[in-house]
Amino acid sequence: MVSNKLSPDVVHSVITKQVNDPKRLLDFFNWVQFQMGFSQKLQSFSILALILCNSRLFSRADSVVNQMIMMSSGGYSEILDSLIKSCKEFDLNNGNGNENSNNNDRGVVFELLVDGYKKKGLFDEAVSFFLGAKRNGFVVGLLCCNGLLSDLLKANKLELFWRFYNGMLEANVLHDVYTYTHLINAHFRAGNAKEGKRLLFEMEEKGCSPSLVTYNVVIGGLCRAGEVDEAFELKKLMDKKGLVADVFTYSILIDGFGKQKRCTEAKLMLEEMFSKGLKPGHVAYTALIDGFMRQGDSREAFQVKEEMLARGVKLNLFTYNALVKGVCKFGDMEKANALLNEMIMVGIKPDTQTYNNMIEGYLKEQNTSRVKDLLSEMKKSNLVPTAYTCGMIINGLCRHGSIEDASRVFEIMVSLGVKPNAVIYTTLIKGHVQEGRFQEAVRILKVMDKKGVQPDVLCYNSVIIGLCKARKMEEAKDYLVEMIERGLKPNVYTYGALIHGYCKSGEMQVADRYFKEMLGCGIAPNDVVCTALIDGYCKEGSTTEATSIFRCMLGRSVHPDVRTYSALIHGLLRNGKLQGAMELLSEFLEKGLVPDVFTYNSIISGFCKQGGIGKAFQLHEYMCQKGISPNIITYNALINGLCKAGEIERARELFDGIPGKGLAHNAVTYATIIDGYCKSGNLSKAFRLFDEMTLKGVPPDSFVYSALIDGCRKEGNTEKALSLFLESVQKGFASTSSLNALMDGFCKSGKVIEANQLLEDMVDKHVKPDHVTYTILIDYHCKTGFLKEAEQFFVDMQKRNLMPNALTYTALLSGYNMAGRRSEMFALFDEMIAKDIEPDGVTWSVMIDAHLKEGDHVKTLKLVDDMLKKGGNVSKNVCHVLIDALCRKEHVSEVLKVLEKIEEQGLNLSLATCSTLVRCFHKAGKMDGAARVLKSMVRFKWVPDSTELNDLINVEQDSTDSENTGDFLKQMAWEVACQVRA
Repeated sequence: MVSNKLSPDVVHSVITKQVNDPKRLLDFFNWVQFQMGFSQKLQSFSILALILCNSRLFSRADSVVNQMIMMSSGGYSEILDSLIKSCKEFDLNNGNGNENSNNNDRGVVFELLVDGYKKKGLFDEAVSFFLGAKRNGFVVGLLCCNGLLSDLLKANKLELFWRFYNGMLEANVLHDVYTYTHLINAHFRAGNAKEGKRLLFEMEEKGCSPSLVTYNVVIGGLCRAGEVDEAFELKKLMDKKGLVADVFTYSILIDGFGKQKRCTEAKLMLEEMFSKGLKPGHVAYTALIDGFMRQGDSREAFQVKEEMLARGVKLNLFTYNALVKGVCKFGDMEKANALLNEMIMVGIKPDTQTYNNMIEGYLKEQNTSRVKDLLSEMKKSNLVPTAYTCGMIINGLCRHGSIEDASRVFEIMVSLGVKPNAVIYTTLIKGHVQEGRFQEAVRILKVMDKKGVQPDVLCYNSVIIGLCKARKMEEAKDYLVEMIERGLKPNVYTYGALIHGYCKSGEMQVADRYFKEMLGCGIAPNDVVCTALIDGYCKEGSTTEATSIFRCMLGRSVHPDVRTYSALIHGLLRNGKLQGAMELLSEFLEKGLVPDVFTYNSIISGFCKQGGIGKAFQLHEYMCQKGISPNIITYNALINGLCKAGEIERARELFDGIPGKGLAHNAVTYATIIDGYCKSGNLSKAFRLFDEMTLKGVPPDSFVYSALIDGCRKEGNTEKALSLFLESVQKGFASTSSLNALMDGFCKSGKVIEANQLLEDMVDKHVKPDHVTYTILIDYHCKTGFLKEAEQFFVDMQKRNLMPNALTYTALLSGYNMAGRRSEMFALFDEMIAKDIEPDGVTWSVMIDAHLKEGDHVKTLKLVDDMLKKGGNVSKNVCHVLIDALCRKEHVSEVLKVLEKIEEQGLNLSLATCSTLVRCFHKAGKMDGAARVLKSMVRFKWVPDSTELNDLINVEQDSTDSENTGDFLKQMAWEVACQVRA
């Protein structure tokens, strides 16, 4: 039988023989395929396709090419190799044929293969086959190239588009209007409007006239890029060139104007369409409706709807969706439901987008039951919620704190086969973080990773921001490390969260390290980051660093806002730098920024604390003139300032006027005025206000009790003070300051037993004593001669991890001095210095007095020298002691001997100490003695040779003048700040 003799080799041999009838050859090939059941050689397919193309039987060749694509297991490269080999074999067997004809027909085979891959959606193979053919000298025609360019754009395969186009350029494929149009479209899709416009004019320069489609592509691209005015100008250029704008042109422009909320111009475009004899369709009307909805004009949008119907244009799904979306955005869910029912009645089936709009509207109203109903309706209509639908619901629930419901929706979503994306996971993580459920947030982060959804920067930022807000800084830092290890780059929000968290925790060194790391990564700080740093530095008292950050902001063109200025002004005032705050306020106002009530309150409070009550009221009046309404904090600051100035009646007048200003007294208001009355000795009025605040429903706090207890203490009424203190203990807000006031009262009244008992009782009731408590007890026992008990308290406080301060040490040093136990006193002072506890003026006075009593004038002068070197001031008492001990000696020679001993010991007295000694003699009227002392100082090189008596005597006067100059500058700063242009 013939079939037994057939094989792929035989079939190939038959095909390669020049059969004059290609149709019969194809029939034979197909018969063999069908009858024999074995696969033919790929080379046979290639030769057959070439023969058919050579005979211009292109449709039959196309079927062979499609079979090649289907049966090839080696991909495009195998087919390409086979086809190139077959071309060579075909040329060899047909040497006498028409070479040009053969080349053209062979090119068609390559085009058929490119087209075959394209039709099957195998765009990578189509492009790779084209490039491979080009490398081997075979180039497809322009028509085929334009077809592939068009389909690549439709499939949004921009990367492949440019790869293919570059191949066209290398192959010198000429461009026509379609090529240019596709190129322009690709540039606009890539967001490169500038290049798209350039190509439009380039094609004209090269003799290729743009078509209406080309102009429409450019106009559409410009509108999508937000350049509607330029698009409109291009439309006018079309008119000049004789190209008549069509419905599509106008629809694009209407949509462009609508998206920019320029509906008046959009409507003019619609009217122009009518004047040109064009009939707007669904696209134009829907774009105009959407524009009016974006503009917030639903009435006009519904008028367009009525006009649309009147002109015989029926609403379609997209039109209804635009209407539903608009009314849902306005919260008019009744009208949204009416539209939903209307579209169903006219036979338009709502789609997922319709339901998404409705769900979003009900989520804004927190109407979760209606959301559930809509989901049920979707299910009945066989509409599966998309990831967007579920994400929107989850986001809405998380935003309103319903994290449990959000988690259930997430589970339902997964069960329906809807794959959550990174946005949904991030929303859930953020929701859990906001509720403080960090473990669950971290669990979701791990789940999304397992599910193949890579966490992005936004996802990690949600975790890091939440952890930082909860002060879980170490965990936040770990996630920063993890995201970097994943190759994700932290942004300003990542670093901002860490910087803000460390600033709030008072760890400014760490915050500063992250700030520098951020700058090192080339990430520009924003005003929020800088404000956090400024606030953090101000709170720890580092106003120099805060000001440096502020100047750094300005240097990097980061514009400070009201919050930034307010934070720095408040920080400067909190640290007593009123002048700096006023200068900054002046700068603030010059920039045209308007201070808020918080800023004004800070400055008013600053004036009040520094005794500038007059300026505080001037600023209060100024803020009222500028339309800034003072709040209760403003009046609390003013009342406090008046009380501190001793103007209690004026403070009471202001207090009584607060309700008339539409404000209510709060606990701070009452505490401030009560404290004022207590300090002025008017306890009866203080207690009347105490009773009044309770009646008015303002609960007294620890500050009120502290003020009253301190007032009773000052009057010596320790019984009433104790009663109030125990009452505050019972209410659970007894303060250590109240305990200290009561303790001081007991000690001054000689009730040491009660004081000791109170200390023991309060420890049991968790009212913790502080170093002030122990300092009061130590001071009292030292003054009454009970040094042993004082020493025990000194030991006890350190056992409680309460570190003695300068006052504590000074109290015990005074006790030792009074008892004449100076060796222990000197040892205690050395201990104090070794612990880096800075002595104050009283400490120095006590130590100088002790050394003078011991007759050690050398040590006395050395102490004075140490004190002055550390920036201390010589008090009148110390000066008097020095005059008594040194200057009033019968012979100045004894003073000079002391100076000799100091010099012999290799000690150098500072200029300040030398000045103090000379001034002591000057004050005692012993100018001769002062001159002799100065002579020794010059000889010992303690002062320059050119020094005269007046140089040293006038040092004190210069210091006074400097202080006066400072006051003058502060006044000037205030005047500058108040010179604000209206």
